[in-house]
Amino acid sequence: MNTLKQGDQVPNFEVFDEQGNIIKLSDYKGKKLVVFFYPAASTPTCTIEACNLRDHYKELAEAGYEILGVSADTQKKQSNFKKKHDFQYPLIADTDKVMIQAFGVWGPKKFMGRTFDGIHRKTFIIDEAGVVERVIDAVKAKIHASQIIG
Repeated sequence: MNTLKQGDQVPNFEVFDEQGNIIKLSDYKGKKLVVFFYPAASTPTCTIEACNLRDHYKELAEAGYEILGVSADTQKKQSNFKKKHDFQYPLIADTDKVMIQAFGVWGPKKFMGRTFDGIHRKTFIIDEAGVVERVIDAVKAKIHASQIIG
């Protein structure tokens, strides 16, 4: 797993959000961007994390951040997740793992004693020039917005 780290230029990506809109890195040029990767829509911890960002969306926006949530779920599953919880930000349906591979968040994981490949819960703070400013490896779902704002 070759994860992007602080100081790395984010490779350009072109993916679909939950509504089928094309989202590209260049859409965020000149803006600060939070990209949070989560294993699966509508699972307990992922829901807590995404809702924490929803609940603190105003503070994040006031701090100048745009937000993108990313998992390998389908557009339909992402759309249902967004509607059910009223998220203000796009959810990327990265079924082809374009962003997941580019950011290096796919790899071996352990859960309940077994090892499997999956998405690692990580958040990337990207500056206005598309460079990784910070990586949050130890995401705390209940207080994730405060980890971003600092």
